This record gives sequence, C-alpha cells and structure tokens, in this order.
Amino acid sequence: MVSKTYGAAFRNSDRVSLRSAYAPSLDSQERFLCTFPDVCDRMASSVQDIADDPDIDFAIVTTPPNARRQIVETLAAAGKPILMEKPVERSLDRARSLVELCEELDVPLGIVLQHRARPAVGTLRERLEGLGPLVACEATVPWWRPQAYYDEPGRGTYDRDGGGVLISQAIHTLDLMLSLTGPVAEVTAMCATTAFHSMEAEDFVTAGIAFANGAVGHVFASTASFPGKGERITLHCQNGTASLAAGLLTLDYRDGRREEFGDAATSGAGADPMAFTSDWHQAVIEDFADAVDTGRKPLVTGREALEVHALIADIETSGRTGQRIRANAR
Repeated sequence: MVSKTYGAAFRNSDRVSLRSAYAPSLDSQERFLCTFPDVCDRMASSVQDIADDPDIDFAIVTTPPNARRQIVETLAAAGKPILMEKPVERSLDRARSLVELCEELDVPLGIVLQHRARPAVGTLRERLEGLGPLVACEATVPWWRPQAYYDEPGRGTYDRDGGGVLISQAIHTLDLMLSLTGPVAEVTAMCATTAFHSMEAEDFVTAGIAFANGAVGHVFASTASFPGKGERITLHCQNGTASLAAGLLTLDYRDGRREEFGDAATSGAGADPMAFTSDWHQAVIEDFADAVDTGRKPLVTGREALEVHALIADIETSGRTGQRIRANAR
C-alpha cells in the first residue's frame, strides 16, 4: 500500500535513485512499473537478486510485518544495509530477534518512523531545553478507518499486523513522543474494540503513563474517531507548553510569548490512510543513504525502535490484565 509513497519519494530526490524493485505478485510489479516508469525500469527476479547486486547500496523492505524474517535474513547474510517500514515485527520478541540478527552480522538497520523527520520536530528539539523540565505529556491519535479498511485479509490481526491501532497507526506518534520525553517507567491502560469495527485487535486505547524522569502522561489512540483528526503531542514543561500537531509546532511560554513554526499537514488520519506527503519518507531515505555512506547511525535504528515496541507491549499487557505494568526490558 505504501509503495506509491516510496515511488514519489524517489521521484523527488536528487540524492538517491531506485535501481530495482521486487514484489512476489506480478500484478503489484506491473502497477508499480506503470505508475513510476521514470523511477524504476527494472524488477528484480527475487530478494536474492537484490542481495547479490553490487550496485545496490541498501535495500528498503516495505512488506507487512509477518513477511519480514526471511527477507531480512537474505539481505543481512549478503551484508546489505536495510531500511525497513514500521513496525520492526509483530511482537517485541520477534522485533528484538530481527534487530539482534542484524547486529550480529554488523548490518545497518534503519526503521521508517517518518514523523521524526518533520521539520517542526527539529525546531522543537532545539527549544526543549528552554521550556524547562517536562511535567506532563499528552499524546492523541484520534484517527478513523472505515470497516472496508479492516476487511482486507489479515488487516487488524495479530498474525499479520501484530495488532491494531497501536502497532499500525499510533506507533509513529508514540515513537516521536518517546524521543522527546525519554523512557517510560509504568503503564496503566485500557484497550478495546468498538462496535464500529469487526476486527481481531484493538481500535481504541487509553493509557496513563509514568515516565522515568518523574513526568506523567496520557495516551489516546483510536481508528474509531470519525471523521478523523490529526495526531498531537503536547508537552507541558516548567517554562511553557509545546504542542506539535502534524507539521505545526506551537510554543506557549509562561511569560506570555507565543511562537509558531511549520505548516499544517495531513497524515492519513481519515478514511484515506495514504493521504500524506512523501516528503517525510524522502527525508528518511536520504538520511539512511548518508548514514550508509558515512558510517553513522540512521535517524531511527532498529535498536532504538525497540523502545516503542516495548511501550506498545506494555500497553497491551496492561489493557489485557487490568494491571499497572512496569516498563518492559528493551
């Protein structure tokens, strides 16, 4: 589903080019080639074909999470750096296993959590110290998906996707939140499936969080919030409040000053899950290319992505058991 976003990212980039692509479905191959004839003129015959090509500097894996393991094993065995769509895998244990595989073979692994690449996020990081210590955090993902979205075989299941709104949609906001707040100490949550959807996993989550630095927080994530609104992270600090909504950052200082940065942007909050710009994916791809060239870490490493996987696991466990959960070991 996300292939068009990647095609547009390559089309707009003067830093990276797409040598070849592979899909097990001939229909998928033909659609991609017809949509992006100026981006990709060659389909690989297999994943092994990509792994063996010396002119390919790194590979991007965009399959559903249940189709990752063998692909990653093939690429990593050939020493090919890997940039992979979120989530790393369907569960924390599976995700950790893939990360450790790449680490053991010394293969760079980056994860596409593109919300970190929004320009307004960089501005917020620059101003965080001036806002003072974090006191409280709110993270909301009030999205909407029609039932037709979950009628696709495997969608919203634990076997293919690893869960529902947490691992498929809210993972972006939760990852960005953790990169700003630091680690979590405890979680208390409720997870549910509303009457809007017939699906295996959750479409409605609310959670209270105690952060390791002493701050408290609240998370709300849903695909049952018609017609869908953009996600938001609000950081309440000693000297002011920062509100990050998609591409727009607002800073309200206790002395009365207000600053605004960026522009409003869509992020797939409504019925069309692909209604967002390819700019953020392009930035992640170009960052990974630079990381491969220079030997530095990419924007989000596989190891760093385990943080959000652990939080999701803790929220799910608390929602299932009704208990307060101590933070999962990363």
